[in-house]
Amino acid sequence: MLIAPQMLGFAAFVLGPLVAVVYYSFTQYNNLTGEITFTGGDNYRALLEDPLAVEVARNTALFSAGLVPLNICLALLLAVLLDQGLRGTVIFRAMFFSPTVVSIIAWTILWFFLLSKDGGVNLLLRTVGIDGPNWLRESGTAMFSVIVVQVLKGVGINMVLFLAALQAVPTELREAATVDGARAWTVFRRITLPMISPTILLTAIVTVIGSLQVFGQILVLTRGGPGNSTTVLAFYIYQQAFKFFELGYASALAVVLFVAVLILTAVQWWLRKKWVFHEQ
Repeated sequence: MLIAPQMLGFAAFVLGPLVAVVYYSFTQYNNLTGEITFTGGDNYRALLEDPLAVEVARNTALFSAGLVPLNICLALLLAVLLDQGLRGTVIFRAMFFSPTVVSIIAWTILWFFLLSKDGGVNLLLRTVGIDGPNWLRESGTAMFSVIVVQVLKGVGINMVLFLAALQAVPTELREAATVDGARAWTVFRRITLPMISPTILLTAIVTVIGSLQVFGQILVLTRGGPGNSTTVLAFYIYQQAFKFFELGYASALAVVLFVAVLILTAVQWWLRKKWVFHEQ
């Protein structure tokens, strides 16, 4: 009885839509007329023959490969600095965390103007004699720009998690290592990192899942362009469903995304025994 409301919500808003997507992936669904025709595995065969599928998969992998290590490393660096107890720690913690509570649309619209050809970033570069590119309209900088915008948006939550983990590390362990002659880097690598490895696992899983589901940033900043250089899988699903009205094919893409997230999460969970301290 106590968990019934939660289970009903899960069934209605998570399990139900997931089952529906799997079903629709085997159909041709015209979302204008509501006509549904069962087509078997045609959508999955079309996926294998889609010339854009490889590029979309590559863009998604590139975005994740850029976002995840940059986010985690920057969050850990900020957490270590804030853990030193320096003056102004509360202000800096609030400054880095505040973007996480800002609407993703408001955040990306702000950066859309900052990264435009005559935006604030290029105006700042011109003050030091650098003529900046049109960050969001050139294929060489568009993906990098989207990654940086997303890192700055989400680094605060990982920073807070790392800071909490660092403050939970027993002080006597680090002090004992220092007394024995260990340098600061050795203490961090041999004691601090293993002790906070469960938090690193958590942030890695959450950040990887989030990187595969990025949508709002792409929609506002680049709309998948220039060309298809920033078209990632979640945005491609949106295009197929609501621009080209191929809801069955979009559902097949959504199933592929779900399976990719499931596999990557399972792999990370399996690898935890090799590097998470408390699992060894």
